[in-house]
Amino acid sequence: MTQSFIVLLVAQFLSAFADNAVLFTIITIVIHSPDNPQWYVPALQSAFLIAFVLLAPWSGYVADKFAKSHVLFLANVVKAFGVILLLCEVEPLFAYGIVGMGAAIYSPAKYGILPELVEFDNLVKANSWIEGSTILAILLGMLIGAKVADASTNMALSGAIGLFISSAIITLYLPTFLHVNRIENKPTLGDFFKQIVCFFKLPLTYFVILGGALFWGVAATLRVILVAWAPMVLKLNTASDIAQLTFFLAIGIIIGSSIVSTFISLNSLSRIGFAAYGMALSIVGLSFTNEMLNAQLILLLTGVTGGIFIVPINAALQNLGVKSIGTGHAVAIQGFFHNIAMLIALSIYSYAAAQSMNPIAAMLSLGLLFFVAVLVLTFYHFYLNKPV
Repeated sequence: MTQSFIVLLVAQFLSAFADNAVLFTIITIVIHSPDNPQWYVPALQSAFLIAFVLLAPWSGYVADKFAKSHVLFLANVVKAFGVILLLCEVEPLFAYGIVGMGAAIYSPAKYGILPELVEFDNLVKANSWIEGSTILAILLGMLIGAKVADASTNMALSGAIGLFISSAIITLYLPTFLHVNRIENKPTLGDFFKQIVCFFKLPLTYFVILGGALFWGVAATLRVILVAWAPMVLKLNTASDIAQLTFFLAIGIIIGSSIVSTFISLNSLSRIGFAAYGMALSIVGLSFTNEMLNAQLILLLTGVTGGIFIVPINAALQNLGVKSIGTGHAVAIQGFFHNIAMLIALSIYSYAAAQSMNPIAAMLSLGLLFFVAVLVLTFYHFYLNKPV
C-alpha cells in the first residue's frame, strides 16, 4: 500500500463510481420518457462496449507511448465531456458512447500502471484491491446515482462531472513514467493485429485472453438473464429489488478478489480452473432454486468464485505485457477480446430471448456451456500444451 498505489485506488474508484452513476441516470431519463423502447437500454450498453472495440488498436499505444498518469487524466476529461453533452440534451446513445471512449482510453492505463507502482510479488494483491474497489464503486454508483437521478437528473449528471474532474486532478499526483523508446511509430489496424499475433505466441496468452473473455461474456449474460429470471422465479417486480439481488453477486466478487492472493499466485495459476468450475456450477445451481435466501447465497458464491478466477488472470496478463508488447498494449488486446465476447454473448441471448427461450433454461445452458468451455481451455493449456 504505497502512497502512489493509494492515489491510483482513489482516482479509479471515483471514475468507476461516476461511470455507473451516469449509466443509471440515463436509464432514469429513458424510463421517464414518453417513448420507452425496450431496445434502448441494451443499445446504451452496446454503445459503451463498442467504443472499447473500436479504440483497442490505439488505446494500448497511447497508454504505452505516454505517461500513464497523463493518459488517466485525459480519459477522465473525455468522460466528463460526454456527460456535458448529456446535460446539453445531446442524443444519449452518442453522448454515452463518448463516455465509453474515455473508459476505453482509461482501462489500459489503469491496469498498465500497476506493474510500475508495485513489485512483481504484489501484483496479484494489487489487482485484488483494484477489482474489489471497482466493484464497490459500481455498487455505490448504481445505488446513489439512481437515487439522485430520481430527484434531479441534472444534479446527478453535474455530480458525475465533478467526480470525473476530481479523479483527473488526483491522477496528477501519480508518478510519471515514460517509455518513449518502446514505440516509435503510430499504430495502424495492421500493426494492432500483428501485435495480437505476436502476443498470442507467448505460452500463457491463450489461457489468459480466452479465460477472461469467457468470464466477462458469462458475467454480462448472467446479469441480463437475472432481469428476466427474478420476476418469473422469485416474483421480484421492481428494478430496485433486482438490483438488491445483484448486490450479492457483486459482494461475492469483492470477497473473492480480496482473498485470492492468499492462495493463488502467478506461479500457481492452474488453480484458478477450480474457481471457474465453481462459478459454472453455481450458475447451474441457481437455475434450480426458487427461494430468495438460496438465490442470494448462490449468487454470493458465484461472485466469490468469479473474483478468484478473474483477478489472477488480470495479473498474469499484465506480467506478460511487461515482458513483451507493453502492459498498455496487452490490456488493450484483452479489452478488445473481452468486449467482443460480451457483445457476442449478449447478442446470442437476445436472439434466444426473442425466440421465447425460458430464462431458467437460459441460465442452465449458460452454466453448462461455461463449465465445458473452461474444462476444454484448462485441459488444453495445462495438460496437452504445457507452457515452457
